[in-house]
Amino acid sequence: MARNGVSIKSPEDIEKSRVAAQLAAEVLSMIEPFVVPGVSTDRLDQICHDHIVNVQGVIPANVGYQGFPKTILTSVNQVICHGIPSPEKILKKGDIVNIDVAVIKDGWFGDTSRMFFVGAPSVLARRLVETTYEAMRAGIKAVKPGATLGDIGHAIQSVAHREHFSVVREFCGHGIGQVYHDDPNVLHYGQRGEGLKLQAGMVFTIEPMLNAGKRDIRHLPDGWTVVTKDRSLSAQWEHMVAVTPEGYDVLTAWPGGTGRYAPI
Repeated sequence: MARNGVSIKSPEDIEKSRVAAQLAAEVLSMIEPFVVPGVSTDRLDQICHDHIVNVQGVIPANVGYQGFPKTILTSVNQVICHGIPSPEKILKKGDIVNIDVAVIKDGWFGDTSRMFFVGAPSVLARRLVETTYEAMRAGIKAVKPGATLGDIGHAIQSVAHREHFSVVREFCGHGIGQVYHDDPNVLHYGQRGEGLKLQAGMVFTIEPMLNAGKRDIRHLPDGWTVVTKDRSLSAQWEHMVAVTPEGYDVLTAWPGGTGRYAPI
């Protein structure tokens, strides 16, 4: 069923989404011990691909999607999003990296990303990563029937601007289910009360990208990688969220809990 062009999922559909979402979250839990100085992003991609195909027995959704060549997206330091894993890209101490993974289970998509520290980060890098998580968390906590997409965006940008970080505007969250990128577009900035009203049964991602410097972006010649124009650090987190009659349900909840990060 669709309302205002947005798919409204049944409780059964949401459970199918949750299965795929949990598989994607488990990949990020699995890969964490391998994110260390000296590893290549291509090696991380190989490990994730083998785990998805051989252990989970599902489909890596990113391989071949609109021509993307790899299983995961690895966005390091000033890379905002869509970084392509490469044997030449070796992680070093102090790096921060976003790993974004998506899988398909029985026709349903699971999509999530999180930040990793490679060794000890700088004070600025840690503050950026932790603020971006807080911003995502604030956006998720704004989700409930009758709220608007503008409420989500306002909650996110309020956290970002409080810490003098900028919000990337060219990319947004998206509806997801049996379609990878579906309506609605979930902007990470906005005004309270504006935009689409949320209804129980909607499922979408919230995935803010914050820059330590200005929000301006630059596309690299590979056609995928997006970096900060001023070369400042960038961070992103992503969860899949279902709107419930009471509020929200995080479908990509981490298997081992949120650790040092505040629960959502």
